[in-house]
Amino acid sequence: MVEIIKHLFESETFALAATLGLFLIFEQVYQKLKTPLLNPVLLTIITLIVVLIFVDVPYTTFKKNTHMIHFMLGPSVVALGVLLYEQLHTIGKNAIAILTATFLGSVAGVVSVILIAKLFGADYELIVSMAPKSVTTPIAMGVSAQNGGIPSMTAVFVIIVGILGASVGPLVLEKVGIKKPLAKGLAMGSCAHGIGTAAAIQIGMIEGAISGLSIGLMGIFTALTTPILLDIFF
Repeated sequence: MVEIIKHLFESETFALAATLGLFLIFEQVYQKLKTPLLNPVLLTIITLIVVLIFVDVPYTTFKKNTHMIHFMLGPSVVALGVLLYEQLHTIGKNAIAILTATFLGSVAGVVSVILIAKLFGADYELIVSMAPKSVTTPIAMGVSAQNGGIPSMTAVFVIIVGILGASVGPLVLEKVGIKKPLAKGLAMGSCAHGIGTAAAIQIGMIEGAISGLSIGLMGIFTALTTPILLDIFF
């Protein structure tokens, strides 16, 4: 049985279908129960990790067979431009607030990591790897590599933060009484990047558009401020 499953996962068609199928199943479960811990991205990742380890399929093989998912990340980001175009009036009217919030968010995100990690005795390499946790993976890995971090470790932190933000972010915003779509979008995009933006789109179109814009702005500000902040604290 194990050999059969292993052989199936070595097929591009099956690996792709299994990944998408698991996500759709867990998405339906999440929509019915609305429990943050049942985030479909988290459950899909955990299930695939367990299965791949159990049937001894190398990650490199799985990644090659699901390359279409990686490819679609590009068009999906470009598609956010449609939401941005539809909300140009809102963005223009609140440009100063958006720029200020994302700049301060990028600084707060990096500084909080540095201070908390130093408090627990983390070394420089680990701190740098964690610092850009709140920006999209390609930018975060680049920032990490240029400042002495470990890009692969950074990617893990980014995914964890994204899943946590998408899972509990909407609940936290509701509990603290944040009702304005602009504020919700800024919070989700600035803290949980792409995965958070997917959750923001489910809340509303304005939230999704602002969250998508925050991804780019957070990336720019984090890339610019991280080296400066590291010099200040080290």
